[in-house]
Amino acid sequence: MAVVLAIGGLDSSCGAGVLRDAQTIQSLGHLARVAVTAVTAQSDAGVLDVHPVSSATLKAQMVPASAVKIGMLCDAQRAQTVVHAMGCHSAPIVLDPVLAASSGGPLLDAQGIETLLTELLPMVTLVTPNLPELARLAMLCGERSPEPQIQARALMARGAGAVLIKGGHAQGSSATDYLVTPRWVKTLDGPRFGGARRGTGCTLSSAIACGLAEGRSLPEACVLAKQTVSEQFARPATA
Repeated sequence: MAVVLAIGGLDSSCGAGVLRDAQTIQSLGHLARVAVTAVTAQSDAGVLDVHPVSSATLKAQMVPASAVKIGMLCDAQRAQTVVHAMGCHSAPIVLDPVLAASSGGPLLDAQGIETLLTELLPMVTLVTPNLPELARLAMLCGERSPEPQIQARALMARGAGAVLIKGGHAQGSSATDYLVTPRWVKTLDGPRFGGARRGTGCTLSSAIACGLAEGRSLPEACVLAKQTVSEQFARPATA
């Protein structure tokens, strides 16, 4: 049983954020610890309010862990606090670059994105963007190619160890992800779920962090995490 630290926002609807992270981590048999960057009021209709926690409070929540998952950073100040804290960690780090809520509304400001790109990316083992997030981040890195794998390499050029391109926003009957490393690309197929689904990205990245905490290889951790997402979201979405 490992300690896995999830850093991110507290979602009042319990659909995503650190509550979803903790649920996933505990379901996989590990000890969940969370560090809340902001308290958010959300619903399926969108983000209603965001209240950042103080940097001191955020820092106080950081604990040693076997792996770290980072989600919503909120703004540049919170992002800097996380960067400084991660400088003291040697554990693998999985970054889910939450730029906006699935239900709508920005969750990271422009200066925070710059901090993510310039200071946090070089620290992370894996970054897990969806297609819109990947395109936006790559564009900010100066990469204008529409090809996702080329966009992913722009993030690795900024220091990310590897990139898992999430294919949930693509077309097709299956949700195909691509694990891109400096040397190879691995294709990961999975089912596409009908209806509106919130929290799939949180579940995936937290499950990957759990796999890395167990000492699994990155490809194995990603494959098992995809299976976890399939199991947890197999039932039809309800209103």
